[in-house]
Amino acid sequence: MTKALIVIDVQNDFCPGGALAVPGGDEIVPSINDMMGDFDAVILTQDWHPQGHSSFASSHAGKAPFDTTVMPYGAQVLWPDHCVQGTEGAAFHSKLRTDADMIIRKGYRSQIDSYSAFFENDQTTPTGLQGYLNERGINDLTLVGLATDFCVAFSAIDAARLGFKVQVDLTSCRAIDMDGSLDTALGNMKNAGVTFNQL
Repeated sequence: MTKALIVIDVQNDFCPGGALAVPGGDEIVPSINDMMGDFDAVILTQDWHPQGHSSFASSHAGKAPFDTTVMPYGAQVLWPDHCVQGTEGAAFHSKLRTDADMIIRKGYRSQIDSYSAFFENDQTTPTGLQGYLNERGINDLTLVGLATDFCVAFSAIDAARLGFKVQVDLTSCRAIDMDGSLDTALGNMKNAGVTFNQL
């Protein structure tokens, strides 16, 4: 069984000091680097938003970060401006190994957000990752990165739905945990058949 490590969004804006910092987000970098040699392939994802992205609170009059709105594809949390293309905030953490087999950029269409490494938030527009993994004959995935309760969870659930064997290594993830979002995400992943390497 060919195995891949999928490293979700370990970028400056999701680490302490960033625009949408995940508590302890930088703490997972050494363990992720150490894991990379244990896999047949390493794939990094990178949030890559244009200026004025529709998921930014600043794009909606009267809205504040972490408010919600309704998009054509459903409910959407509005975020602080983050991971804007070409900025330091969008760059990978400086200590993360980036000698990966593939980098998937997501969220680059201005009118739709993309949490999952596999699909944008309409759940139908693919990123191309599934095709790449299938072409490589990779069917066993381990996910790590930021944040457990958003992009990691959405990616893991989609991967399981697509028929991959999926494990999330919770020791190498960190969560935002907004209004119980971590417990909800863990339950949703478990229900989808995702397994965990527990904290």
